[in-house]
Amino acid sequence: MKHKMQIIFIHGGMTFKKQKDYLRFLKTRKIKLEKKNYWSGEYLDKNLGKNFEIIRPAMPLKENAKYSDWKIHFERHVPFLRSNVILIGTSLGGIFLAQYLSEHKFPKKILATYLVCPPFDDTCFDEDLVGGFKLKKDLSLIEKNSKNLTLMFSKDDDDVPVSHSEKYRNKLKDPKIIIYKSKNGHFRITKFPEIVRMIKNDVKNKKS
Repeated sequence: MKHKMQIIFIHGGMTFKKQKDYLRFLKTRKIKLEKKNYWSGEYLDKNLGKNFEIIRPAMPLKENAKYSDWKIHFERHVPFLRSNVILIGTSLGGIFLAQYLSEHKFPKKILATYLVCPPFDDTCFDEDLVGGFKLKKDLSLIEKNSKNLTLMFSKDDDDVPVSHSEKYRNKLKDPKIIIYKSKNGHFRITKFPEIVRMIKNDVKNKKS
């Protein structure tokens, strides 16, 4: 029986320096009743097709995230992953994968890793990056774990400054960094054909 190509997708989240800041956020955030359809949901499933299995762990307390909690939950999924898995992390999920892969030798072969608008440090617009999400000085293990590494940023991102791309570039040996003119700010887009093409090319090149 032929196995589907696995993708594990780590969503974004928020962190707060103080509990009172988190509670203020809960009390004042805008209530939205309409459903938002982003590229990371049905669009990705439909456009990659039936040959892919997309695993989307619901990371703990995404609106008041702690790295240690996310690490436990992520590691519980690892035994179910097969060789040549594809990793995708968006926003906080991106720095989570960067941090995890820089600190641990991944036990399965990674076909490709995509980090979409990952913050590098706590110099984001209007948001704190705390909760244990902090990169080491030495990030070399990331590329040892995943030789096929792509980072994507948008010039009009209103959460993660595009300058974070250069911070990653300075710490990595040979990353592929793509900077888009606009992805509706923090990749709040309904379609993302570029990543679909890249993933399909990863699988095609693996077969060739």
